[in-house]
Amino acid sequence: MQNRSFWFWVFLTPVILGLGIVVVIPFVYGFVFSFTNWNGLVATEFLGFQNYINLFQEDEFMNSIVFTIQFAVVTVILLNIFGLGLALIVTRNIKTNNLLRTVFFMPNLIGGLILGFIWQFIFVSVFGDIGSMFGIEGMQGWLSTTSTGFWGLVILTAWQMAGYIMIIYIAYLENIPKDLIEAAKIDGANGIQRFKNVTFPLVAPAFTVSMFLTLSMAFKIYDQNLSLTNGGPFNSTQMVAMEIVRTAFSDNQMAYAQSKAVIFFFIVAVIALTQVYYNKKREVEM
Repeated sequence: MQNRSFWFWVFLTPVILGLGIVVVIPFVYGFVFSFTNWNGLVATEFLGFQNYINLFQEDEFMNSIVFTIQFAVVTVILLNIFGLGLALIVTRNIKTNNLLRTVFFMPNLIGGLILGFIWQFIFVSVFGDIGSMFGIEGMQGWLSTTSTGFWGLVILTAWQMAGYIMIIYIAYLENIPKDLIEAAKIDGANGIQRFKNVTFPLVAPAFTVSMFLTLSMAFKIYDQNLSLTNGGPFNSTQMVAMEIVRTAFSDNQMAYAQSKAVIFFFIVAVIALTQVYYNKKREVEM
């Protein structure tokens, strides 16, 4: 047992060191610097809570938070619906299961920046040409308004991440005992009843995992936002991550940007942990 404990800590130590150096120490330093006038190199003055007071009075930052929350809510719902739907399709006894799984998962392998430029071409050029050809004004200038830019980001994210979420649901669907499904069929339950009373409760843990991943991903999205809309028009589709980066590197206000990052961290942490607690409670009730 002592030998096992020794090797356990031998293999765990590099992970702990890496986590501390890359995550914990920078976070602590950033939190401290958020109370100063740090410019990226030195901090010459302690400002107290002034940075935090200023950010809550800044319309652009608050608008980006509202936009990001709206995006996260819509994206989480759609991703879990599409992910579960695709998982139900590819777990049926059809010959093309493996091919379909590969096809549905492939968009997740494309980088966010490249994906954003691809969909920008689709929304601007392809949609614009179709709109001009058939006289559909709504398809022209797709990314030129806040609402269409919002749905452009939602479509891009759903297309990219649905296959990834599908894999999570597949893992739980394939572990459902076949005997339970057969027993439900013998008892006369139709497909909807079997899904509601047998399948859905047994894949409830997958909802907890998937919602946590989709929530954190939706809040932290940056590269797709940058390449698809670049925050336009007039920063109306600018998400929090992009707003923080611009404050830091365009406006050169490092401490102010760090204070925004701290607030952003606590918002995401509270929402994510609340979701996990609520879903875990629902799992027990099911």
